Amino acid sequence: MARRSDHSREEIKELALNATEEIVAEAGFQALSARKVASAIGYTVGTIYLVFKNLDDLIMQVNARTLETLFKEVSAHQNQKNQKENLVQFGRAYYNFAKKNPHLWSLIFEHHVAGGGDINPDLGENIQTLFDLVESEIGSLDVKKDKAEIHAASLGLWSSVHGITILAITDKLFMADEITPQEMIDQLINNFLTGYCAK
Repeated sequence: MARRSDHSREEIKELALNATEEIVAEAGFQALSARKVASAIGYTVGTIYLVFKNLDDLIMQVNARTLETLFKEVSAHQNQKNQKENLVQFGRAYYNFAKKNPHLWSLIFEHHVAGGGDINPDLGENIQTLFDLVESEIGSLDVKKDKAEIHAASLGLWSSVHGITILAITDKLFMADEITPQEMIDQLINNFLTGYCAK
């Protein structure tokens, strides 16, 4: 690693974000602290707080990066010709990402801003971008629905996919021997869309 004086503010930021991701990926959210991040990159805690507003800001920026990676993996399965298959593939990709990166994925939902402060703009934008992808596919189905119905359906479907995923990741699917989480997600999406398109 370069000497401290050789790092610019942006380089320190990148070092801190990478170190945070490594700490969380290896040991989970509970193991994270500003002191551990500072130690990992060879700087003081004070330097961390010169680059980030506070630990919440650092975590939100990590979460924004995680969501950006998640979006790339989910959207890579998009096929413009078949919205139903796209949504099934989105569900699989979402689950597989969480399975592969359980601690970083969980950090998005475990972290709460102290005092109910505002979330990082990039984080909010990335959350919306991921949801917009799902809503766009549901809105493109050959079914006459208004915007409110499409929005509600998108929320309901993806909340259900998330529910199966979090139960699987936290080992709370007590009947998992009978059906895999991915099979459950496939059935959920296919059955949901069958009912949605039949109305």
